[in-house]
Amino acid sequence: MAEQKVIFNGIEPSSKVFVRSVKGSFRNFKTAMLLLAYAIYFLLPWMRWDRIVGPDQAVLFDLDARLFYIFGLTMHPQDVVWLTGFLIIAAYLLFFVTGVLGRVWCGYFCFHTLWLDTYTFIERLVQGERPARVRLSKQAWNIEKITKLSITFILYLLVAFITGFTFIIYWGNAPDMFFGFFAGELDSAAYITVAILTASTFLLAGFAREQLCKSVCPYARFQAAMFDRDTLVIAYDEKRGEAENGRAKPSKENKTHEQRQQNGVGDCVDCGFCVQVCPTGIDIRDGLQNECISCGLCIDACNQIMGNLGWPKGLIKYTSEREVTMGIRPKYFKPKNIGYALAFIGGSIWLGWNMANQDPMDMSVRKIRKPMYVQLSDGRFQNSYELKVNNKTENTVDLGLVVEGLKKAEVDLGRLKGLTLKPEQTLTVLIRIKHAAIKHSNGQQPFEFVLVPKNIVFDPIRDNALFYTPNQN
Repeated sequence: MAEQKVIFNGIEPSSKVFVRSVKGSFRNFKTAMLLLAYAIYFLLPWMRWDRIVGPDQAVLFDLDARLFYIFGLTMHPQDVVWLTGFLIIAAYLLFFVTGVLGRVWCGYFCFHTLWLDTYTFIERLVQGERPARVRLSKQAWNIEKITKLSITFILYLLVAFITGFTFIIYWGNAPDMFFGFFAGELDSAAYITVAILTASTFLLAGFAREQLCKSVCPYARFQAAMFDRDTLVIAYDEKRGEAENGRAKPSKENKTHEQRQQNGVGDCVDCGFCVQVCPTGIDIRDGLQNECISCGLCIDACNQIMGNLGWPKGLIKYTSEREVTMGIRPKYFKPKNIGYALAFIGGSIWLGWNMANQDPMDMSVRKIRKPMYVQLSDGRFQNSYELKVNNKTENTVDLGLVVEGLKKAEVDLGRLKGLTLKPEQTLTVLIRIKHAAIKHSNGQQPFEFVLVPKNIVFDPIRDNALFYTPNQN
C-alpha cells in the first residue's frame, strides 16, 4: 500500500512523521514499560551482589574469566545451552503473544520503540508540540532553528552515548569501567564499541525512526503467519464511524450525536488526531497495515475526542476480525496458541530445573592421538589423555582420579600428587594410563575416568574413554 499523506490544520505533508502527544491508558502503559526497561538496562550494572567468590556486581559478563554472573547464577562456557534454551523460550513466548494479542511487542517492548519514544520526548521538550515542530522544520534557517535543532541533537547524542557506555560496563566492574573510560585506560575495543553503539542509536532513533519499522524490521513481514481471525488487532469501526454518508466534521447541522445519526453521518469527526499520534504515521481508518505496531495510541486519541464530545468510546479499539465481521468474541484457546503456550511452559520448566540442578563440576577427556599408544619395556601399553576439569562451586575441591573398566591400570599424573581446584577454577592435566591390556580385535577397550571428591559431598564425575592397543590381527 502506498503511503498516505494527509494535510491537517493547513499543514502540508512531510516525509517525516511528527508525533503528537496524547494522554490515556495505553500511553500510560507505554510510559511504564519504558521506565521499567530503562531502569533495568541502566541500573543493573551498578547493583551490587555479595558472592563468596567472584565480583560483587549483580550482572557482569566476564570475558577474561569466561564467566557470566547474573545475580546468584554463574554461567560457565559449558552452560551455553542455557542461552540457546532461553532464546527458544523467548521465541515461543513471542509467537504466543503475537497469535493472541498481535504486534504488541513492537508497540510496548521493542528497543527501537523505547528509544524512539525518548527521542520524541526530547523533540517535544526542546521544540514544542507537533504544530510547533512542523513549523520549525519548514521555516528558513535562523538563530531559533539552529539553536533548537542543536540542542535537540546534543541531547540525542547524550542519550546515545549513555546507551553505548552502559552496554560496555556490563562487561567489567562498573565503577572501574566508568573511571577507566574517561581516564583513557580501557582497551580500544571498549571505545570502538561505545562509538558504534552511540552512532547507531543516534542515527536509528534520531533519523531512521519509523522507517526502521516500515522497511527494515522483518517482524512486520512474517507476523502474518501467526495472525488468524481471532488475533487481537487495532481496528476502526467503519460501520459506526462512516455510517451511510461518511465522516463529517462537527457543524451546525451535524453537531450532536442525534443530529449525525438522523443525517446518516458517522461518529468519526475527521479530526486526524489518530493519525497525528501514530508513531509510524499511518491512518488506521484505512484498515490493518503492516506498519501498525499495535501501540494503542490511536485508541487513546479517539477515546479522548469521543469523551470530550460525550459520545461512546471504542470507535477505534483492540478487536479481532471475527468480532468485526461476525460479532463473535475471539477464541484464544486454539490448538496453535495452546501449542505455543505448552512449548513455552515446558521450555521454562526445563531451563529452570537445569539451572537449579547444575553439576558442581564437569569434566572432559580428549585422547592424544600422536602417538595413539606406546608399548613400554615391561610389555604394558601407555595411552595419553588431556583431562579438563571445571570447578563450578565456591569451594576448594580435592579430587581423586580412578579408572573403571581397566583392571590394575596405573594412573600417572606426572608431577602432580593430586587434583586440587580452587573455586571456579579450570584445570587441564596430562594423564598417562599404563595397562597390560589384552589385545582386542579392533584395538579398543572402553573404560571410564571417575573423579571422586574428597573434602565435599557430591556424586562422582564420570566420562567415557577408549584405551588403544594394536589390533589382534
